[in-house]
Amino acid sequence: MSESESETEAEESVPTGQLEACQRCGREQGLVGKYDIWLCRQCFREISRGMGFKKYS
Repeated sequence: MSESESETEAEESVPTGQLEACQRCGREQGLVGKYDIWLCRQCFREISRGMGFKKYS
């Protein structure tokens, strides 16, 4: 590989940080990423019971 090819590959790689978005509404803040759910907290509250989660408190 030439030097220019390795530079373009480095630029295309995903940088660290929050790059995920809610799968339902597209919101990027307040994500529930546990178990790779990737829903914002508002959408998670709306559909969590249908997914099998229970509210204990």
